[in-house]
Amino acid sequence: MDQTALLAAARAGDADAFGRLVGGHRAELLAHCYRMLGSLHDAEDALQESLVRAWRGLHTFRAGALRPWLYRIATNRCLTLIEQRARRELPADLSPGAPLTEVAWLEPFPDRRLGPAATVEQREGIGLAFVAALQHLSGPQRAALLLREVLGFSAAEVAAQLDTTVAAVNSGLQRARAALAERRPALGDPVPAGDDKIKELADRYAAAWEAADVDAIVALLTEGATYSMPPLSEWYRGRAAIREFLLAGPLRHRWRLRPAYANGQLAFGTYLWDEERGAYVWAGLDVLRLDGPSIAEVVSFLTDGLQRDFDLPGEVR
Repeated sequence: MDQTALLAAARAGDADAFGRLVGGHRAELLAHCYRMLGSLHDAEDALQESLVRAWRGLHTFRAGALRPWLYRIATNRCLTLIEQRARRELPADLSPGAPLTEVAWLEPFPDRRLGPAATVEQREGIGLAFVAALQHLSGPQRAALLLREVLGFSAAEVAAQLDTTVAAVNSGLQRARAALAERRPALGDPVPAGDDKIKELADRYAAAWEAADVDAIVALLTEGATYSMPPLSEWYRGRAAIREFLLAGPLRHRWRLRPAYANGQLAFGTYLWDEERGAYVWAGLDVLRLDGPSIAEVVSFLTDGLQRDFDLPGEVR
């Protein structure tokens, strides 16, 4: 059944036809909402609400422009949420003296949610540092930048989606680029699945942690590497500081690591030995940003429940 027939059936109340009509856009819409909001779970809620609005508003849809119409709905839902909720942060981006009770933490995004045919560009577009930098833009600036430069809509299309003018879109885009350039670090390339060098680095990182070999861990880091652990606010920069922290805390315990992919980057589910349970139990998710053959950043999300988002076990033996 082609799009015209699916649209007619959906307008007649066929929910299955509506699902088929929008199904091919769900993964990219979810990624868009995540970039806007910095939270997988907020993005899932925004997407669901957007699809409900699309279902109810099918009579307003002009055949032949489904993708921009869906992005208009999803973007405007995200803009409403941005006005209502705190900006998502990473510890290294926090303003000095910021009250932690008011901090909302950035969340990681499972690569598998992009779908099996995700491109390098799509994976790069959810890079953790990029998404963190986006959160420091205003909602309209985020929307203009993402719709124009990540998703490839024309300035006229973006203006229509945001109910504004082309001049306003171009002005907002210019300000967004300038603000982003001040915050966004050199990201490197997204991790190519199956790359032998990446696999070797992953194996070395996991083996070093499981052997509690601080020298091996530190040797994998760049000189200016950072290490943070949201929702804890403290973070560390440089090999010496990270080494001292690891020896004083994490490496006094036993660990097992399981590989994953998050935000287009190498990641690991981390598991801490629990004597009473006789197993290694879920501790968090380490997301690694690479700079060539070294690790420039580790963000260790100490969040229960992430194992389900990343299809990882709750414990290993």
